[in-house]
Amino acid sequence: MKRLWLGSAIIGTAVCAVACMLSWPHARDAAALLAAQDDPGALSDIQITSALRNNDFVITGNIEAALAAHDADLANSFVDLAQAKHIRLDDRLLRRVGDAVDEQNSAPHVAKGFASGLLTGNADDVASMSGTVAGDLFVFGDIRDVVREGKHLAMGEETDRLVLGLAAAGLAITAATYVSAGGAAPVRAGLTLVKDAGKAGRMGEGLTLWAGRSARDIVDMPMLENAVESASVLRPGQTATAIKAAFRPEQAAGLVRLGKDVGRVGEKAGLRGAFDTLKIAEGPEDVARAARLAESKGGQTRAILKMLGRGALLLAAGAFDLTLWVFGAVLALFGLLSSIKATTERLTWSWLNHRKARRLRKQMAAVALAPDPPLAGVAAQG
Repeated sequence: MKRLWLGSAIIGTAVCAVACMLSWPHARDAAALLAAQDDPGALSDIQITSALRNNDFVITGNIEAALAAHDADLANSFVDLAQAKHIRLDDRLLRRVGDAVDEQNSAPHVAKGFASGLLTGNADDVASMSGTVAGDLFVFGDIRDVVREGKHLAMGEETDRLVLGLAAAGLAITAATYVSAGGAAPVRAGLTLVKDAGKAGRMGEGLTLWAGRSARDIVDMPMLENAVESASVLRPGQTATAIKAAFRPEQAAGLVRLGKDVGRVGEKAGLRGAFDTLKIAEGPEDVARAARLAESKGGQTRAILKMLGRGALLLAAGAFDLTLWVFGAVLALFGLLSSIKATTERLTWSWLNHRKARRLRKQMAAVALAPDPPLAGVAAQG
């Protein structure tokens, strides 16, 4: 019975020790993620480190894939990430990335992209985006989009209300840009990015729904229809004034904040980084987090978003699941300490009982060997 009593404490200690060893790595990572859940930079660092620890070739593979897709900007972003994580890359691979970046920034490529962005309003690289922003800054792009979508609305055809609202907001922001000597330019560029992403279907579903509702509220449709009837791209000043009269600036705060955050991403992570953000974002809060991530990680941002997706912006696993890992590890540790205490007490009790038993046996042996006192007295008298 005593052996069972002591053995159960020892077995409990062993079981709790194994549970602690198995749960500790998960609990450590879970605690780190919970602590970093409000800091996109720290959150992505933890997850990227874990991903690279499990797969040493993930960066090289992504660079090769980006080069095959003719996305030099993404390949260069992975190079930046590798340097930040002290991962050595093959010199030949680095030269290929450098050549691809040089080709992307060549004068003919830039000129062609700028012209395409200026005339069509569609952007897929830095050059075409520069043309698109230039067109919007000179109100040509926004007037073109408002006139096109406004006529669809007036004729009862399918209308892209998101593009319509963003273009109307852009006209007002453009005026603020000139008044503030360019101070509102990041917002203006951000709204253009959102508008282009909306036209190309590059926005997340949740963000598209939110932006569509916001854009619908900022335009007085009857007034806009009247403005569109007399609108002309050839009379930009008169047309812009008529369209801006239909704009409700008090309803545009949310879209302006979105444009500002997208502009911050574009400044730090580049045009495609902004598009990648809009594609995975489910709401303006995600874009605000992406802006913080871009300000923290700069050129690494696209690589991080490619590897982690929306998980770079917020906890991919539920906070409840992570908390369970931490709570489980705490319970295992508590069980281990309790088992050690119980084992120590039972070992001490067993040792003390053993000593008492030995002392008792010695005393009994001494009594048994000692001569009987009455018999000893009779022998002395004889």
